[in-house]
Formats: sequence, structure tokens, C-alpha cells
Amino acid sequence: MSKPIESIVIVGGGTAGWITAGTIAAKLKKQNKTGFSITLIESPNVPTIGVGEGTWPTMRNTLKKMGIRETDFIRQCNVTFKQGAKFAKWVTGAQEDFYYHPLVLPQDFDNFNMADNWQNVQSELSFSQWVCPQEAICELGKAPKLITTAEYSAMANYAYHLDAGAFSEFLKKHCIDNLQVKHVLDHVLHINNAEDGNIVSLITKENGELNGDLFVDCTGFKSLLLGENQQVPFISCDHVLFVDKAIALHVPYPEEYSPIASHTISTAQSNGWIWDIGLQNRRGVGHVYSSQHTSRDNAHQELMNYVSESFAAPETISVKEIDIKAGHREVFWKNNCVAVGLSAGFLEPLEASALVLVEVSAEMIAEQLPANRQTMEIVAKRFNKTFLYRWERIIDFLKLHYMLSQRADSQFWIDHRDPQTIPESLQELLSLWQYHTPWHNDFEHVREVFPAASYQYVLYGMGFKTQPNHFGVSNHQQKMAESLLKKNLEQTKHLLDTLPSNRELLNKIRRYGLQTI
Repeated sequence: MSKPIESIVIVGGGTAGWITAGTIAAKLKKQNKTGFSITLIESPNVPTIGVGEGTWPTMRNTLKKMGIRETDFIRQCNVTFKQGAKFAKWVTGAQEDFYYHPLVLPQDFDNFNMADNWQNVQSELSFSQWVCPQEAICELGKAPKLITTAEYSAMANYAYHLDAGAFSEFLKKHCIDNLQVKHVLDHVLHINNAEDGNIVSLITKENGELNGDLFVDCTGFKSLLLGENQQVPFISCDHVLFVDKAIALHVPYPEEYSPIASHTISTAQSNGWIWDIGLQNRRGVGHVYSSQHTSRDNAHQELMNYVSESFAAPETISVKEIDIKAGHREVFWKNNCVAVGLSAGFLEPLEASALVLVEVSAEMIAEQLPANRQTMEIVAKRFNKTFLYRWERIIDFLKLHYMLSQRADSQFWIDHRDPQTIPESLQELLSLWQYHTPWHNDFEHVREVFPAASYQYVLYGMGFKTQPNHFGVSNHQQKMAESLLKKNLEQTKHLLDTLPSNRELLNKIRRYGLQTI
């Protein structure tokens, strides 16, 4: 039981496998640990899903900790800057209907809640325009920094859009060349278990037996280790989130230097929604829909109609069809096996939660890596509690987008407002927020995947009303809000006058590179 954890075996590559390998290896390397080994084994002919092209700002720190230069990452992974998401036609379905979920927090958000005052004013500005500059930046296609801004630093908070296939290969090379991760291309034929259920070794086709102390399952939807070997059940949430299919395609730009959107565009459809992500050389576009509410042919036609607005012959582009099985494993760490990525679960890509879950999973494994088998049970218990909470909160947050919609043009939207489909935890929060605006103490954890600011952007972007505080707003509070609004408007003007376009900055990075710190 007290045997040291020295050998970590990651089964499966892709972004989940290589982010996990790189995060753990970089952490152990920084601590000058010796006597450990990290091996990643992946099948030579299993394709990756390859559509998860949106990230969260956490990715900047993840890459930096691995020792990756941002310039190299941008150049080699077809990367563009993402500053949030624009949700079009989600509230009423009208042409002018849109709101933003920016990545910049509202002004002085740690200390002051501007949403309290927003409820008491009649402003021509949207909520996100009132509290931060990022909607204006995105609407004009501006970048989040200058060419002279140091790597991973920002003038406006940002994440990335990336080519998932290229990113996986980029991480693989970095992990092998710089972090001493051993790479094995082989098929896993059999898994050997001890009597107590722990995994002892893998039997491979070409490399024989591969032993390990901790096994990380990154085998995707198959969940070879946690699901099949450890027999951990899958908990579906399709009664809460209805979409179960996606049709995706790559759309060329009309010209080499066409503008690149600074945000993800999510446009609601009759029975789902369409994502639109701009990379350097193409757009990734896909329609996520519910097969219980519409046919594949109707969903495909809506996608073609959307793409035809910017590309003359969308029917000439090959499409990729993806099944979405919404939900997660009952636990994520059992015995000496922990799942990361699709093997742990999957939800629709509405708020780009897939890669951030990989990042925080890998980070927690690295930070709390058990010293021996005896302490592993304690770490596993913590890990399971943490990630069950995170999955439940993400499901709540995604459901919020649907159940606040006023659309009634299909049963899909009507069904999403059925109270039987809304988690009790979300219903309780919405009851609270009828009387006070979302704030930090509404949540159990200091570090939430989606903090109070995210809920504010979606709630007030979609027209949710919080009743004014019956005590009113103090003069001090009013003056503070006016001061922050003035600061925000000045900051917005400065950034719009200063920042280059997304395309312009990316072209300069490809030519000159960013400054290293």
C-alpha cells in the first residue's frame, strides 16, 4: 500500500492525453523530481474527434507552465485570439437579437457589483458594454493586445481558437523533445488487474507488457480503462440538455486576408445552434441539434443556409457527423485509474468547456499527485468530489442559455423551459437572483469554471430581471457605479483607438513574433 507512485501511464493521445502528459511532466520537472516516468501510449490508427477548437484564458497559463512559446504555438497551430462568445438569435430569434459573454470581468469585479446599478438605469448600452470594453472590441474585430505586448500578456483578456489536430501534434513534439515523455504507438490488447481491482499492467500488441502505478484514461468516448475495465457507470444528462448530434465542416475564407472574428459566434437555429470559429486560414462551422426534435436533413439544410451567406457553394464542402452523448462518469477516479477528457464525459461545445475541463483535471492530478498508493484513495476522493461539482455546475450554466430563451418557434425551445428539465440547483439560483444579482458568495467554490460574472453576462444579456433592492442604492454606491462606468467608457475608447485588427496582429506575429518576458 505504501509503494511510491513512480510510473504514470497515459492511455490515449489527442489534446486530452498530451495536455495531461505535459502538465504532469512540467510540474515534476519544476520540482526537480527524479525517478519517475511518464509514458503515453496511443493506437496508431484511432482518429481524434478534432472539433474542439475553442479554449478558455486558462490555456495561456497551461502552455506557459509547459515552457511553450506563445509565438510558436500561434504559428504552428493555426491559432487566433478569442475574446468571448457572441450569442445571436438566442432570445427572440430576431435578426438584431444578440448578446455577448466576454472574457473580461466587469470593472472592479472583485470589490464592486455593477449589476446592482445596471438594474436601476435605462441605458442604450447592453449590459456587457456597460461593464467592460470587450463587446466593442469584438464588434470591430480588434485583437486583445499589440505586437509589443509580451507573450501571454493581455490588454484585454483572451483565450484561443485553434486547429485541434495541429495542436495535438504540436504538444506531442514538445512533450517528447522537452519534457521527456515516452511515446509508444501500439494497440492495447488486454488490461491486467490485481485482485483488489487496481490496474497492474497493459498488454500491448508490439511492446509486450507495460506496467504502471497510476493510469490515466484518455481513450475518448470508449473510456477503455475507467468505463470498460473499472466498470464505472455513465450518467446521462440528455433529459436536461437535448442536443445529441453535430454536423461540422471547414469553410474557406473568400480572400487570403479576410477579417477574422475575435470571438466565437453561436447562432441559434430552430432545433439547436451553429458554432462559427475563425482560424487563420479557414472557419470551423458546425450545427449542433437534437435528433428528437428535427431530422438530419433539416439540420443539414439549416447549416447550408447559414454557410451560403458567406460561401457560394457550401454543398461542395465535405461534412463530418458527430454523435453527442451528453453526460459524465459516476466517478472520475477509481482505484489507480483516473479519466481525463471524453473518457470522463462530454457536453455540447456551447461554452468551450471540454478543453478547460482537461486543463483543470490535469492540473489537479499534477498538483496533488499521490506520493503512494495509500494516499491515492484520499486524492481520488477529493478529485471525484471536485469534478462532480464542476460537471454539475457546467450543466447548469449551459441549461441557463436555453431556458431563458423566449423563442417559441419549435418544440425544442419550448421543451427547454419545462421545469422538469431544469436542475433543482439552477432553479434555486434563479429564485435567489430574482431578488439579488449574482455574486461571488452564491457559489460553493472560490474557483468556479463559470464565476458570477459569467452568469451576469448571460442573465442580463438575455433580459433576465432582478428586482431592485428594497433598501435602495446608497449615494456612495451610485457614485462608485458612475465612476466605474466613466472608467469603462474611457478604457473602451482607448482600446478601440489603440488595438490592431485580429488579422493584422496575427500576420505580424507570423512575421516578427511576440516579445518574450
